[in-house]
Amino acid sequence: MCGRFSFVTSPEKLKQQFGDLETGHNLKLSFNVAPTQHSYVITNEHPSRLEYYRWGLVPHWAKDSKSAAKLINARMEGIASKPSFRVPVRKRRCIVIADSFYEWRQEGKQKIPFRILPADGSLLAMAGIWDIWYDGDYALKTFSIITGPPNAEVAPLHDRMPMLLHTEKRRAKWLAELEVDEVMDLLAPPPDGLLDKYQVSTKVNDVRNDSPELHERVGEQGRLF
Repeated sequence: MCGRFSFVTSPEKLKQQFGDLETGHNLKLSFNVAPTQHSYVITNEHPSRLEYYRWGLVPHWAKDSKSAAKLINARMEGIASKPSFRVPVRKRRCIVIADSFYEWRQEGKQKIPFRILPADGSLLAMAGIWDIWYDGDYALKTFSIITGPPNAEVAPLHDRMPMLLHTEKRRAKWLAELEVDEVMDLLAPPPDGLLDKYQVSTKVNDVRNDSPELHERVGEQGRLF
């Protein structure tokens, strides 16, 4: 799964990787984006604009917004037929941008957090879906991150990971009009060797902590997995 990530970058780096995006000048950075918080996406509706949506999908047909915390991830298996996801995966796809995500390794009763990030220093482009829910005149735009089987770097930590759009061609196609079979063809674990990982402080476990300290290496980095 993906239960926490970070968005720490600059407009310049975003434009270098994602083209001439409308980003604004004051990005809201976070070292610890948690479910039901807002973060940045690029949607198929406005592919040249960086938008700020809430994490945790609220289907357009929902009676209320309480489901958001439960729908932060959408499993790729069966996504095309599940009621909450079948319309978004066909019509409302997005790229969820992050510089890294966090995952935890179970050691006895302890959960040890790791930061996972592109080995080449680029930004992560996570495959996502979005929806819009109305409460009267109030429009709430939300997203989920699509997950699937892990690659070699993530497998020692967890049996799920975000599906990454790791090439420009895949990112462009994800935001284009596609048949559902074409969408599913884009969802696969990223190539082994694409990512790096290292242990970080357990302070990331607390959503109230949000500082550069969360990106610092700690622990026995040379330990074999």
